[in-house]
Amino acid sequence: MKKAQPTQKDSKKIKSRSILIGSVVALLIAITPYLFYSYEYFPNGPIFKTWLFTYESKYQESVSLAMWIYLGKLIPLSLLVLWFFTCKHWWYHIILIPMAMYVFQLVSLFVEDTAYFDEVEIYWMIPIMLTIVPFVYLIRLKLFDKHVLGIDLEAMDMELEALKKNKPFDKNAVFEKKAKTVE
Repeated sequence: MKKAQPTQKDSKKIKSRSILIGSVVALLIAITPYLFYSYEYFPNGPIFKTWLFTYESKYQESVSLAMWIYLGKLIPLSLLVLWFFTCKHWWYHIILIPMAMYVFQLVSLFVEDTAYFDEVEIYWMIPIMLTIVPFVYLIRLKLFDKHVLGIDLEAMDMELEALKKNKPFDKNAVFEKKAKTVE
């Protein structure tokens, strides 16, 4: 079953959408320094009032300092999120670890405005690292086996099944099976 070829109009739509998304991403990356330095526009006092809400910085005693801390976590987190969703490498899942670190730091800052932050978040990171690192390493092993060593795990599985059933192994059956799944 063949897929329909995209028309010239569809291809122009895809290209223009890609250019638009790329431009938005580039703009977001370009304005991050300005977003970070926006902390200078917040008051030096402990209270910041707007018509929407009132923020009181309990420990830092300066809204400007509190915003400097928040933006110092939020800007790298937003760049990591952007990188995670635009990365095309096999290891992109590993970006979740620093993302989780910044999320834990931000949550601990928002939940309690305390003197001690960035101290115990590493202990919350251990379960995340224990999940993500082996997963990424497994992907790496499979890619290394297949592309560098030329080991085909499906062929090995079929050979083992044939040995279990005491049947002679036919290597051509593996390639025929793969050809059918590709079609």
